[in-house]
Amino acid sequence: MGYDEKLIHDPTAGMARLLEIMRTLRDPVYGCPWDIKQDFASIASYTIEEAYEVADAIEQKNWTELKSELGDLLLQSVYHAQMASEEGLFTFDDVVNAISDKMVARHPHVFSSESRAKTAGKQLQDWEQIKAAERAYKAQKGVLDDVALSLPALTRAIKLQKRAARVGFDWSEIDSVLDKITEEIQELREAQHLQDEKHIQEEFGDLLFVMVNFARHLKIDAEEALRSANSKFIRRFKFIETELHKKNTAPEEATLNEMNDLWSAAKAAERI
Repeated sequence: MGYDEKLIHDPTAGMARLLEIMRTLRDPVYGCPWDIKQDFASIASYTIEEAYEVADAIEQKNWTELKSELGDLLLQSVYHAQMASEEGLFTFDDVVNAISDKMVARHPHVFSSESRAKTAGKQLQDWEQIKAAERAYKAQKGVLDDVALSLPALTRAIKLQKRAARVGFDWSEIDSVLDKITEEIQELREAQHLQDEKHIQEEFGDLLFVMVNFARHLKIDAEEALRSANSKFIRRFKFIETELHKKNTAPEEATLNEMNDLWSAAKAAERI
């Protein structure tokens, strides 16, 4: 037998058990054919998906589901680390040690003699200085250089803007952001009038980007706000479907006016 059967079936073995399970799943003789054929690229999309499912469980305040989803996300780290170990790149212990070292280095006010008496704003400044030093060590010179390209566009916009703001590139007044929104809407209208598809897409992107900036100045998480809007849309549209079903009608059989009236009723019901 090519694996530790006792460890794999020990419900109290914790992290060691999970690592042995993954090692066995990837074993070329005893493992699972599907798991064996995977690589970093094929697993990456699952890693992203699991992170979103963690966020979804938190949004729903479903703590039982959160426990499960955090396990799924942890499995992704174990999966990547196992593949890296097979290729002689690094091990799971290396991953754990790297993040531990990083957290200690980035929190000198907690883990060293540096004073803890600092504001959250001062901590953000110090954090950026520490990360800048890390980027320099990695030969990354720009403030934005290590904002991951693979992030969803909305999340990446937030990170880019926050990073630039930490070094002083930001609007000082929220009214200036509103003025910029008005300007971008006008430019989008002009592009639409010219029927220039490439220009329309560019101006639409600019408008989205500045709306994210507006959310940041309002201290709103744009990603969370959009998820909430998605949930609200689903909730109200389900109300429309339910009410139409009571009349033995489907949405595709109803008129737009009928559905708009039901949408208004759904909004009114939420205010009660």
